[in-house]
Amino acid sequence: MSDHAVLHVRGRVLAGPDDVRDELWVIDGRISYDRPTTAQDVRTVDGWALPGLVDAHCHVGLGAHGPVDRDTAEQQALTDRGTGTLLIRDAGSPSDTRWTDDREDLPKIIRAGRHIARTRRYIRGYAHEIEPPDLVAHVAQEARRGDGWVKLVGDWIDRDLGDLAPSWPREAAEAAIAEAHRLGARVTAHCFAENSLRDLVEAGIDCIEHATGLTEDLIPLFAERGVAIVPTLVNIATFPKLADGGEARFPRWSAHMRRLHERRYDTVRGAYDAGIPVFVGTDAGGTLPHGLVAAEVEELVTAGIPPLQALSATTWGARRWLGRPGLDEGAPADLVVYETDPRADVRVLAAPRRIVLNGRVVG
Repeated sequence: MSDHAVLHVRGRVLAGPDDVRDELWVIDGRISYDRPTTAQDVRTVDGWALPGLVDAHCHVGLGAHGPVDRDTAEQQALTDRGTGTLLIRDAGSPSDTRWTDDREDLPKIIRAGRHIARTRRYIRGYAHEIEPPDLVAHVAQEARRGDGWVKLVGDWIDRDLGDLAPSWPREAAEAAIAEAHRLGARVTAHCFAENSLRDLVEAGIDCIEHATGLTEDLIPLFAERGVAIVPTLVNIATFPKLADGGEARFPRWSAHMRRLHERRYDTVRGAYDAGIPVFVGTDAGGTLPHGLVAAEVEELVTAGIPPLQALSATTWGARRWLGRPGLDEGAPADLVVYETDPRADVRVLAAPRRIVLNGRVVG
């Protein structure tokens, strides 16, 4: 497809959950719903079109032992692109991936800077590991480095306790979140357990990653404050294996991880039913492979979220939450076309017919 070609997408264009159109045009890399008056070199794609998918918890540039080289990071991004993921919220990475911004063939990335964790309370090589007196300064640093987000590690195993425990005193979290907000950034936190959540939400946090510890007594607080969750169910599926590996040294932690895993679907469905915003994230990078967005949408449906809302959690709703356009007039043409209606069966997301990024067919 040449720089001056026009792409005609026809069939069913799902511009919104209740906004279905017959066709759109891609002209100079942007979306138009008006037929061009002069169209040369027109290419037509038929099918069901969605906005480019969103992975709201992904780590480009991160490997099992920390940062990876540029070639590996590029392959991670291309793997995500191949599944239709065209917008990523990178929820913490020690790598500088700004170079991807100059690549029109790679997914767009919204960065949260580098993880901020307590000393020796997270995966080695991933995070700034600090103590509470330094939290505000590091949050300010990462707020300036990121794209409107900061990522805290809200809890992790405390080896002395032998179980998950909060990372930050309430007062330190309050001051850090206030500083991020002053700088125009939102704050999210990795949280597996129950006992870190109330303090973080009451301190003003904007989002919780994983949220496996969300309980019935906490759900109204999340709903009242409008705190979103990104459940990463494809990651939570690894909990039993993790628990088995830690059984000998940390039996209390292992039992806790199994309980969190067993109730994962009830947790997500309870959050959705209460009106808590739920978004798709895979936790790709580190130990999980990239390209799992379709599997995560399917997991949300398995948890009991209606298919249309599970689709919204990776398309219209997710893009609105992140402040990025969907299939809007004049927006960059980032879209995915499928053989059949993804609203009828979300499993079709695993097999895109065409992927269009910045107006170019890339897959």
